[in-house]
Amino acid sequence: MPKLSVIVPFRNIQAYAHDMLRSLANNAGPDTEFILVDDCSTDGTPEILDQWKQRLPRMTVIRQEKNKGVAQARNAGLDASDGTYVTFLDGDDWYERGYLDELVASIERLGCDFVRIGHIEVTGKERVVRRPPAKAWDTVLRPRDGIAPAHERTMVDYPFVWAGIYHRRLFENGAMRYSTSLRTAEDREWVWRLHLTAESFAVTRPLGVFYRRGVTTSLTQISDGRQLDFIPAHDAILDDVLVDREAERFLPKIVRTYCAMIAFHMANVHRYDPSTARELKRSSVAALGRMPPAILARTLSEMDIPRSAVLRRLRSDAGKAA
Repeated sequence: MPKLSVIVPFRNIQAYAHDMLRSLANNAGPDTEFILVDDCSTDGTPEILDQWKQRLPRMTVIRQEKNKGVAQARNAGLDASDGTYVTFLDGDDWYERGYLDELVASIERLGCDFVRIGHIEVTGKERVVRRPPAKAWDTVLRPRDGIAPAHERTMVDYPFVWAGIYHRRLFENGAMRYSTSLRTAEDREWVWRLHLTAESFAVTRPLGVFYRRGVTTSLTQISDGRQLDFIPAHDAILDDVLVDREAERFLPKIVRTYCAMIAFHMANVHRYDPSTARELKRSSVAALGRMPPAILARTLSEMDIPRSAVLRRLRSDAGKAA
């Protein structure tokens, strides 16, 4: 039984596949398995994977005959994995040599459900270190204490699921699977659920995962209706918080986060085609109408003027629609 399962979903990454696979080979060991999930690539990626089979003997390739999205690809990897611990990597990113050994050592030393770490953001030749907004480092904490307060950047605002390592017990009996209805923003919904359900976590300092920004095939770069999945993703979070035993504590945070996401997308509405832009506005108006009115009013009074103005206009439209 391997100690670590590394799950790598990808689609059409031939320009980056060699870098990613080389980094896996530089981290390969007898206790690590690599599960690569090809989400129906149509370029030369499958042939590149075949070239690496001898160099990565503990590599399993799962080929999805239809493009099902990153959430389903990660779930397929989870179903095929056997490691005591699980981590993720996106196909256009890569690892520093020796990083995975440090990652496993950190969670074994701390003995918690999951560990989050920082990462190196790569844009062209520029590299910037990004760290999670932790209240304490190298200390075991309650995941729920990483959610609030509303006006601060907290751990649920660090939605990079590959920047961490997770004990297998979190995934038992189908728990912590990714929401396959979401084509984007599945990571944000997943991180909230993680902090609401896990018992312990820590933030520590292994720094060796490189996140490549500005990739044209990345879902962060699309400008079609898939971007609007941030709305059902945050609806799911809001629904979970509304019935949570600490709803009063966490509702201000999810409402503020949801509002910030709506304001961000409305500020970039020019990126979308006319029909998607209309749907963004309609869905945003409806979303504001689903939020607890008193908490929403307080949130708008505390936000900066530009975002608050956008949201107040939308809220007015929600009132007219009602």
